Amino acid sequence: MPPAQKSSRPAQARVVFVTGPSGAGRSTAIHALEDLGFEAIDNLPLSLLPRLLEGPPPERPMALGTDARNRDYSAAGLLDAFTHLLGTEGYAPELLYLDCAADVLQRRYSETRRRHPLAPDADPAQGIAQELALLGPVRAGASVLVDTSTLTPHDLRAEITRLFAPEGGARMAITIMSFSYRRGLPTGADLVFDCRFLRNPHWEPGLRPQDGRDPAVQGYIAADARFGAFRDQVGDMLDMLLPAFAAEGKSHLTIAFGCTGGQHRSVALTEIIAAHLAQTGWPVSKRHREVEMRRVQGIDATETPEANKT
Repeated sequence: MPPAQKSSRPAQARVVFVTGPSGAGRSTAIHALEDLGFEAIDNLPLSLLPRLLEGPPPERPMALGTDARNRDYSAAGLLDAFTHLLGTEGYAPELLYLDCAADVLQRRYSETRRRHPLAPDADPAQGIAQELALLGPVRAGASVLVDTSTLTPHDLRAEITRLFAPEGGARMAITIMSFSYRRGLPTGADLVFDCRFLRNPHWEPGLRPQDGRDPAVQGYIAADARFGAFRDQVGDMLDMLLPAFAAEGKSHLTIAFGCTGGQHRSVALTEIIAAHLAQTGWPVSKRHREVEMRRVQGIDATETPEANKT
């Protein structure tokens, strides 16, 4: 299956609005975009946007950072600016929202001992809750959502590069990830597949400490009589859907595979389907949410067997 054909439409000026809660990595994302050749302006008051974009569209792509600390900021104002630019000839705007779990944001503030800008004299948790509520409509209206809860600054820069690096007729980028249903659906997932019906390597003592990247684990799962049909039908469906999504102008697609613990079955399917799509020419990146989270927290998978049952 070849990647989607390049559009015949004339090139448009790329403008990326970068926003999200304080502590989610906006500055890191802005710097990464600047390194990619974007003209970066952080802490932009929305009232200055019309003056900034007056005249012909800029030749260089632009990255505009804005958040709740900016003067005259409002969620409605940012969404209005984004929507207006969507309808303006010569522009191709994107709204990048950097999401992050509230408990992770609170831990980051605790580690840096910084005050939250919306609650400088109170517990950062109050400011975090206030800001997340304020940004709810922006998160819902974002065209690109990146959850930074488990990402290091290096990981975030790599993700921004993958999503926004100019490629001259860029192909749709695809993220394939594994997750645990016990920890909830991943934010921003476009397609979700449930792997919990497959046989679970957790019940094999020799496989329990491993994860789905291990060949023995993959072989155990593949021995399930239902595995082959599931793998083939998911692959066939994606072969049909991906060119259609790309033709509609979608720049990024997230495909998620879930199981009970996020360690064996979902990881194996993520690896297998990612390899299939990469072989057919799609730019693919992989993430294993629970495996990465355990690594960051220093948790041994064998210490939490109840997370993998069923």
